[in-house]
Amino acid sequence: MRISPHVQASALALGIAGALALAPAHASGFQLKENSVKGLGAAFAGSGVNEGDAAVVVNNPASMARFEGTTVQADLSVIDLSYEFEGSGTDVLGRPLTGGNGGDAGDVTPIPAFSVIHKLDNGVALGAMVSAPFGLKTEYDRDWQGRYFADTSDVKIVNLTLSAALDLGDHVSVGLGAVYSKADVTLSKSVDFGTLLFANPATRPLPFAVPQARDGHAEIEGDDTGFGWIAGIALRPTDRFSLGVSYQSEIDYELRGTATWEVPGDVRTVFNSSPMTAQLFQNGGASAKLTTPSTTALVARYDFTDRFAMMANWTRTGWSSLREVRVQFDNPDPDSVEPFEWSDTDFVSLGAEYALNEAWTLRGGVALDETPTSLAHRTPRLPDDDRNWYSIGATWKVSEAFDVDFAFMHLKPKDPKVRVSSGGSTIAGPYDGDANLFGIAAQYRF
Repeated sequence: MRISPHVQASALALGIAGALALAPAHASGFQLKENSVKGLGAAFAGSGVNEGDAAVVVNNPASMARFEGTTVQADLSVIDLSYEFEGSGTDVLGRPLTGGNGGDAGDVTPIPAFSVIHKLDNGVALGAMVSAPFGLKTEYDRDWQGRYFADTSDVKIVNLTLSAALDLGDHVSVGLGAVYSKADVTLSKSVDFGTLLFANPATRPLPFAVPQARDGHAEIEGDDTGFGWIAGIALRPTDRFSLGVSYQSEIDYELRGTATWEVPGDVRTVFNSSPMTAQLFQNGGASAKLTTPSTTALVARYDFTDRFAMMANWTRTGWSSLREVRVQFDNPDPDSVEPFEWSDTDFVSLGAEYALNEAWTLRGGVALDETPTSLAHRTPRLPDDDRNWYSIGATWKVSEAFDVDFAFMHLKPKDPKVRVSSGGSTIAGPYDGDANLFGIAAQYRF
């Protein structure tokens, strides 16, 4: 039984296009800002110039010059993400897609970070930090109505940053750092082989050549390492006013891994009937290029009194670097391309801090975080939209050398919804979603 070359190309598009569509996290795109619990408590306002936060190793290495001795800090943020689909879908014949709403696609994800800063006697400060700047995990029920678009999305990117800072005087310091990054991606979705066979007149007479009658499954796994850099300058025009500018570069990855297919037995028999199609949907190697965006941040802090300060943050994330994801196969299959066409985004936050007494400092903040995507390119892997942040936090000064930080943030997307088609299936509708973040950190100085 012959399957046309056109259907062969459609098969790959149906099965794998978009499988590397990275799952957006609660922050812009699939970005994670959670490298500091102290920053989390103020919606990251002033992050990079706030006094005593060792996460400046990543957020603005120039501020390390203001530390003394050795500082060790461990942060743990936990993201409780919730997203439930409230729309519906249809197959190529216009019939409703079977299955439920997928359940709660969110997950509870811990985001640890660890940093250390050592200040030398000559005005030089050295720092190191392990953090997770991108990634998250979402998972739908395997048989939900949007299964042909996504079921599991698991993206992990971990950075090791080594930074140095130099104090140029009482009012200026500069910093520079190198970043070693590890990316690990696992993404999957169902494949509607019934629709694929229905699309070909040669196979349409088969009893199982019916949309939604023969589901298979596709999973992509890939990983790679990459390198980047960061730079920053910290200004202190007066004893009460701090200003910081920092830049983190893009990082390029050549993701390399495997494509794994589950194909129903009778469908595999059809493909195996022709040498041309027998090679389709076979397990094998796959690769894709990925570029994580650059960030440019301008932050400020003003201490109105010895107890009260206000902070601000403006960050531009260069999501325009993510134009498409192109999957290339070791098997003789055509490339599969998922267009993104993302745009650069702005993050703006405002926060305040108040020293209640010598032991406790309270803080809070609000933020607006833009989405890089649009309805035309948004997928159910996780609907991304502009979102508002509301956060509170506190520092408990246990002793002169030991602090403990606490933080809570609530995040609410404005109007998350999708309208996307693939392989003849369409899914559209709103999502009910939000996220709560909890953080705890400890810092020791010696």
